Amino acid sequence: MAAEDTIFDTSTVKYTGIFSFSDFYAFCYGWIMSEIEPNEFGESGYSEKTPPAGKEIDITWTFRKKFTNYIAFTGTVIFKTIKMKTIEIEENGEKVKKNQGEVVLKLKGNIVTDYLNHFDNSEALQKWRGIYNKWIIKSRVDKFEGRIDDFCTRFMNDAKAFLETEGKR
Repeated sequence: MAAEDTIFDTSTVKYTGIFSFSDFYAFCYGWIMSEIEPNEFGESGYSEKTPPAGKEIDITWTFRKKFTNYIAFTGTVIFKTIKMKTIEIEENGEKVKKNQGEVVLKLKGNIVTDYLNHFDNSEALQKWRGIYNKWIIKSRVDKFEGRIDDFCTRFMNDAKAFLETEGKR
């Protein structure tokens, strides 16, 4: 069975103000696609409620990037809007529709080893997987863990910057 360890699970971006949720959604999608070109990507969850205070949307993305035939990166991105309403503002002399409310973005990044289950054929092989990961390819695993942490950190920083920049327009 593949081994999965969490590398990045501590960051949340929260923004309250004026923004375009559709632009933010597109920005995040484009960023992930251009930075790691995942082998698998999908929207694994979607729910929407419209209470009187404003729209609440929950969206979950999951993706996987295979680094090698043994090591992969899996990620989960969660979007949540709270009290989101559509408003009309003037931007560059034109009236445009934007959203006002709160948006929360969370990201979890995991490293997965032996995702093809090469070591699952016997108990002896499963023991060897631990030795293989800890002693034989430890430096490679460490390198990929660093890449995952770097990707996650840059994604969250750029998402925060996007929201802050859009809010200042």
